[in-house]
Amino acid sequence: MVHRSDRRYCTDSHRVLAAQARKRERDAAPAAEQQARVPSELTSRPRWVRHKDKVPLRTDGRFASVTDPSSWSDYSAAAASRTGDGVGFALTAGDGIVVVDLDHAVEGGRVLPWAQAVVDQLPPTYMERGRSGTGLHLWFRGAVPHGRRIRRGELAIEVYSDRRYMIVGDRVPGTPLSLAELPDAAGLIASL
Repeated sequence: MVHRSDRRYCTDSHRVLAAQARKRERDAAPAAEQQARVPSELTSRPRWVRHKDKVPLRTDGRFASVTDPSSWSDYSAAAASRTGDGVGFALTAGDGIVVVDLDHAVEGGRVLPWAQAVVDQLPPTYMERGRSGTGLHLWFRGAVPHGRRIRRGELAIEVYSDRRYMIVGDRVPGTPLSLAELPDAAGLIASL
C-alpha cells in the first residue's frame, strides 16, 4: 500500500466526517442569521413547524397540526431542517400572541396606502413580509377571542391568535425586533 504524504485524511470515513461537519457549519450560518432577525419572544417558544405549499410539516416531513404541540419543534430544530420551504410559528391561545396579516398590502416594493393607514394606527412592532412578498405580518402580544377576516374593497386583514400557523418571512427593515402590546386587539381591529 502506498501512502501519500500530502493526504489530508487518514481514512475515507474521516474524509466523509469532515465533509459532514463542514456542511453543518454552512447550514448553521443562515439559521443563526434568520434567528437574529426573529424576536426572541418567538424563537424561545417550542411552536415551530416547517411548511410546504402552505401546509404545516414536522421537521421530519410528516404533517404537523396547529392544535397538537407534539408536532411542533423548537426554533433551532425547525431552522436546521431542510424539509419543505421554510419555517412557521404555531399560534396557541395560551401564548398571548396576535398576528395581523395584511394581504396584498405591498405592490412594487411599496406599502399600499390602505395598508400603511392600518400600520400607522397600530403600535410599532415586529413586522415581516409574507412569503408571497405582497403581504405583511404584524406580530403583537395580546389575544383575540376568534380569528377574524375583514374584506372591504382593497382592504384585506386577517387577525389570529389561536389554532393557526404563520409562515415566517423576512423582517421589514427598520421595524422593532420585539412584539408590542395590543391590549384590545379585537376592539382595535373592529374599528379599522
